[in-house]
Amino acid sequence: MRNYLFILLFLLPLASFGQNDALAKTYFDEGKYDKALRIYQTLYDKNPRRLDIFKALVATHQQLENYETAGTLLAGRAEAYGPYPQLSVDIGYNFELQNRPEEAKAFYQLAVDELALQPNYARFIGDTFDRYGLLEWAVKSYEKGMELNPNADFYLQLSRIYGELQNYEKMFDAYLNLMESKPGYGSYTKRSLTQFITEDPANQANVVFRKTLIKRIQQDPNLMYNELLSWLYVQQKEFRKSFNQEKAIYKRKGETLEHLSLLAGITEEEGEYDISLEILGYIIANSAILEEQLDAEEKRLGVIVKTESDLKKVNQEFDKVFEKYGLSTRTYALQIAYNDFIAFKQQQPETAILNLKVLADTDLNRFEKARVRMKLADILVYTQKFNQALIYYSQIQKQVQGNILAQEARFKVARTSYFKGDFKWSQIQLDVLKKSTSQLIANDAMELSLLISDNSVEDSTQTALRKFAKADLLSLQNKNNEAVRLLSEILENHKGEAIEDEALLRRAKLYTALGVYEKAEADYKTIIALFKEDILADDAYFLLGQLYEKQLALPEKAKEFYEQIVFNFSDSIYFVDARKRYRSLRGDTIN
Repeated sequence: MRNYLFILLFLLPLASFGQNDALAKTYFDEGKYDKALRIYQTLYDKNPRRLDIFKALVATHQQLENYETAGTLLAGRAEAYGPYPQLSVDIGYNFELQNRPEEAKAFYQLAVDELALQPNYARFIGDTFDRYGLLEWAVKSYEKGMELNPNADFYLQLSRIYGELQNYEKMFDAYLNLMESKPGYGSYTKRSLTQFITEDPANQANVVFRKTLIKRIQQDPNLMYNELLSWLYVQQKEFRKSFNQEKAIYKRKGETLEHLSLLAGITEEEGEYDISLEILGYIIANSAILEEQLDAEEKRLGVIVKTESDLKKVNQEFDKVFEKYGLSTRTYALQIAYNDFIAFKQQQPETAILNLKVLADTDLNRFEKARVRMKLADILVYTQKFNQALIYYSQIQKQVQGNILAQEARFKVARTSYFKGDFKWSQIQLDVLKKSTSQLIANDAMELSLLISDNSVEDSTQTALRKFAKADLLSLQNKNNEAVRLLSEILENHKGEAIEDEALLRRAKLYTALGVYEKAEADYKTIIALFKEDILADDAYFLLGQLYEKQLALPEKAKEFYEQIVFNFSDSIYFVDARKRYRSLRGDTIN
């Protein structure tokens, strides 16, 4: 018992110290410097060796413009504990605040000169300069530290500071040196570079970066530079140039065509279908790995299905692929894609259902069987055979428990139940999926769950919700005009109800798909006018921005709506994309 009392008595002062320190910091952050000063002075009197308390006390005096007192404290620190290089920076900064630049400069130089004797202090001195916003002096410290100590590496700090100083040449050199010394920083570097690189090849930072990379490629055969040049071309949407770089990389590396496959996906997303087909054709012609070839064939056929209106030609393309690779378990993914085409494009769902049932009974592993059954169930939903579809989705959940496919199947159970009008069972499934490890599934589950719950309170019969679910099913069946008519009926007969903004948003999306852009624009504007405080406001702002930018070619108008997301919806799922598009349209070069 006595031991416990001793420990308690020992810990009480520490707890009190921590509380007072936190309170002083709060006062400081709130600009209540007099109150902060009283607490920091008390803490410092009791703990004169604590460097953090000492610095906080000095900073508080400086905020109160008590520069002489701050100077006395700094000089006393040097006398009591001996001078150290960072202290010279602190003393110099105190002179800086008094508008005494020559005296400040003398102390800054003293700190840098100290590195000749103590090069290991470079990080601390550089960080101190950086904290005070003395970037040029921070650069001197880091550079001198690396000059004196070949093992020192301050490229991370230097790259950021050069960026703030808009010294692009040195910034890019520092980033490249960082990637050379620490290859794991590749993703970080690319994220950082997007603050400066834009879609415009003539942008100053883009030009300097391209020249820097080309110069390095000429001096050093490191493929990292070719990979970054390919990445730069992608940012500039110069996909053919990126394709050429990736081919050059593959010819030298000869390992995998994965990067070309990723580039094919990017070009498809950007609507550059011709280049996407070229890239996929190159992969098929050059890969020695069957799985890689089959994956590229599947993606190539996907692009053809999307872009070719002559269904006979599409069929011929599938026939060529199956003639080349055969109908076997190896080509199961291609067979899934083919039956998707038969069901949804050729409008022959019954044929596709029979084919997939046969495929599901072949010697596939459980994950492959799950993917076949998923497509089979999707087609059954398309034909409104909901109960059969639910059986297959449930089988998938049991087959691949714990896998993302099981979560996808559960979501489709919820969505199918929603189409059936069984909203209660749908909600039970969705409640589980809100914690899905897949952010995409969790977001979709949350969206559908809110739709059901929000439209079940006022209307106990769920009349409007049933019509809405029917419109969603019609949309899934590519019956967009019928879906629009049903949504218009909801908007006419259920005005003022919770479902109104949802119906407007769905109809706007369908109008966009149908190419009726003026009506889509009107629906988005109605949401913004009537529901700008509600949950779908950010959807309307972002999608209207997309409509102006992509379909209506009105970039200035698009910028206005992206700006709304950037400044008023920081928690929106569209925030990152909206900020990127806003900066690009505004012509920004830095963050």
